[in-house]
Amino acid sequence: MRITTVFKRLLGVTSTSVEDVGLKGEAMVVDVSPSWRRPRCPECGKPGTIHETREPRLWRDLAFGETVAMVRYAARRVACVTHGVHVEAVPWAAPKSRFTRRMEELVAYLAQQMSKTAVCKLAGIDWRTVGTIVTRIINDKLDPTRLDDLTVIGVDELSFRRNHNYVTVVVDHVRQRIVWVGEGKSSATLAEFFKALGPERAKLLSHVTMDLSAAYRASVTAHAPQAELVFDRFHIQRLASDAVDAVRRSEVRAAESTDDAKALKGMRWPLLKSPWNLNADESAKLADLQRANQRIFRAYLLKEGLADILRRRQPGVAARELTRWCNWAARSRLKPFVKLSRTIKQFSAGILAYIRTGLSNGPTEGLNNKTRLITRRAYGFHSAQALIAMIFLCCGGIMLSPPLPSPTGSP
Repeated sequence: MRITTVFKRLLGVTSTSVEDVGLKGEAMVVDVSPSWRRPRCPECGKPGTIHETREPRLWRDLAFGETVAMVRYAARRVACVTHGVHVEAVPWAAPKSRFTRRMEELVAYLAQQMSKTAVCKLAGIDWRTVGTIVTRIINDKLDPTRLDDLTVIGVDELSFRRNHNYVTVVVDHVRQRIVWVGEGKSSATLAEFFKALGPERAKLLSHVTMDLSAAYRASVTAHAPQAELVFDRFHIQRLASDAVDAVRRSEVRAAESTDDAKALKGMRWPLLKSPWNLNADESAKLADLQRANQRIFRAYLLKEGLADILRRRQPGVAARELTRWCNWAARSRLKPFVKLSRTIKQFSAGILAYIRTGLSNGPTEGLNNKTRLITRRAYGFHSAQALIAMIFLCCGGIMLSPPLPSPTGSP
């Protein structure tokens, strides 16, 4: 078998002829050329006339161990009737890229799995180049129809840079993937999503899951008034847990003795846990609390009563029970729960929508947890754009085909 044939297979290229192989310093250089004679326009792929021939240039390919492989070719400038004069398209690399396609695919795949620092060491490139390759892969492979046929979406914010900055994430519930990310968490930020979506596609939205953010509610109401707002159970239950903790802290401050205050401080987690997650010691503490501090125990019963309503699947029954709960909380003489009862009355329609539809922000939170893992793996991001690129790469439904070896049996 000819050495040029071997290297053509090693390079994994199609529509390409390998003409020579040599060494240039520490790098291995493979001279190649497209299999077609007439240069092709990089915009439309159609053959054009030769405008001029440039000096040979190099494209970085995968390394063979410690030896860097370079692809060399004297690219021509092609005159296209439609798009003008451009450097011709080559089958082994994307336009304006100095890396082969399979090199970029592998770098993007590694960026999905590990930090940029590790990718730099493994691929032998700097971190800015990793970012450039990731951006190019996203522009090339991110589904341009991802905003089509959206009916049920989830909206949530994600913090980065020690919680000082935020991005807004929009998730498609049906396809279970992130379809849009924007910098900030204001009403104007979400308005940018609806601007990209357009009024016609916005009319197709039937449900939007979210927390109780006033900014997000205002934006959805303004741009998709027909969409039903669904308030996630997790966020409602968290408000009740915060109210219980507020009551406990006020009772700690009002305790007559240090021992009583210390005992109430130790009740934090038993009060916040679900009953079926309590161990024997925590259950005993709650039983003693009924005699020791009725205010905190009343707050605990209110929290569990709300949780029981949110677990129901009969909207009519849930609506009646939620009204009773609000009346009970309003008469409880516990300020945090009096305030919470007003909040739940205000947003009862969205809460009951959760019970009726079963929709929640769970898929959004799940993808956000994956995104937080990306942030921790990178030890933070300096800019929102860098984070947005990685979110789309890892959670945007991009399918990569890196040049990985097939599994083999034991030797």
